[in-house]
Amino acid sequence: MIIWRKASRSNTSGGDCVEVASLACNIGLRDSKDPDGPRIALPDAGFRALLDAVKRGEHDLP
Repeated sequence: MIIWRKASRSNTSGGDCVEVASLACNIGLRDSKDPDGPRIALPDAGFRALLDAVKRGEHDLP
């Protein structure tokens, strides 16, 4: 069974929410508002690289 965890900064005010799950060899990501929708699986190093890029603002919308 996969256990999804909501991001610690998510709340009930309708903001953007991401959930993560530890998978056998990867980290899973999904939109908490669409749990049956698309999902992404990244290796640990890829997940860390994505988090670092997000923190640096590399994926911010204009």
